[in-house]
Amino acid sequence: MSDIRPTNITINRQAETLEISWVTGETCHYPLSHVREACPCVECRGGHHNMGMANAPENLLVLKPARSYKVEEAQIVGNYALQITWDDGHNSGIYTWEYLYHLCPEKLEKKESERGDG
Repeated sequence: MSDIRPTNITINRQAETLEISWVTGETCHYPLSHVREACPCVECRGGHHNMGMANAPENLLVLKPARSYKVEEAQIVGNYALQITWDDGHNSGIYTWEYLYHLCPEKLEKKESERGDG
């Protein structure tokens, strides 16, 4: 799925969401607090030994954010990712397009309902 890329990225500060439209025609609405809690950086994942499948997007559906977060700044990194600076000062997470695409709440909810868990 290396061809996945956004066609539009919007941070809706009022709704506290990150909205991404994808080349697939899908649009995903990510609560900012969930995006922050799903930060893929080694610091947030608890060290290099915790990186990998345990922190795959499909395992992050049950996130219960500790608080709400605000975006201070967001920058596209190359042609493959988004880097966000959060109001808590954290900015080392690089969210690849593939990671964000799989983290899409609408996609995760659909997977859960197909499994019969939701």
